[in-house]
Amino acid sequence: MHWFEAVSYFYGLQWIAPQTDGVSVVMTLLVINICNACMARLLAYNNGYNKNWGTGLGFVFGIWAVAILMVLPKRQS
Repeated sequence: MHWFEAVSYFYGLQWIAPQTDGVSVVMTLLVINICNACMARLLAYNNGYNKNWGTGLGFVFGIWAVAILMVLPKRQS
């Protein structure tokens, strides 16, 4: 098993398109993580948290960071 097959299984891409090469997997994951970073930034800003931290967490941890930011309570100023 190659590294890109393991990563595509982890993100669920292997079940959608099983015959993908490494470059396609990396490019797809970059697009997905950039979208997750944008959603995390929006959620962090609207809930009163630091939007730069939200962006970084969304890019690194993906949908898990978005899910956590969705359930966090609004921060009181």
